[in-house]
Amino acid sequence: MKRLHVHIAVDNLQRSIDFYSTLFDAPPSVLKDDYAKWMLDDPRVNLAISARGAAPGVEHLGIQAEDSGELAEVYDRLKQADAPVLEEGETVCCYAQSEKSWVSDPAGVPWEVFHTTGDSAVYGGGPELNDGRLASTPTGMAVKGACCTPAAAEPQNSGCCG
Repeated sequence: MKRLHVHIAVDNLQRSIDFYSTLFDAPPSVLKDDYAKWMLDDPRVNLAISARGAAPGVEHLGIQAEDSGELAEVYDRLKQADAPVLEEGETVCCYAQSEKSWVSDPAGVPWEVFHTTGDSAVYGGGPELNDGRLASTPTGMAVKGACCTPAAAEPQNSGCCG
C-alpha cells in the first residue's frame, strides 16, 4: 500500500518536532541533527521535516511505494501525465537509499515518486530548494542546484540525490 510523502522545511527543528510529535501522538521514527521523519499508519503518511536553510514551507509532495511492483505501477501513471518526468534512478537522499523519479504538477509543485531500499548515514549533501519550490525551466524540467529534487534534465551522480 502506497503512502503519501510530505517534506516541509522548518526554521526551528526542535519546535517542529515537538509540534508534530504532539499532533501525531508519536515520536519521529528517524531523528538527525537537521532532519526528522514520521512513518505513520494513521494517517498513512511519511512526513519529513528538515532545517537545512531552505525557506520554511512545503518543499515537495510524493508517493512512497512499498515495493518495486508498486513503484512500476506509479511510474506507468507518471508516463501518462502531461509533464516531463525526470527518472533519477538509484540515489541517496534524506538519510535513505531510494529509487525515484520526479514530476511537477501544472502549478509547479514538485512530486517525488520513490521506493526506499535502505538507510544512509548521510543526508545526501548539496544545496537545498529555493523557497520550497523546485527550480525549473519553461519546459518544466529541473535545473541544477536542488538537493533531493532533480539536479538536471539528465541525472548526474553529484553526491546529492544522484
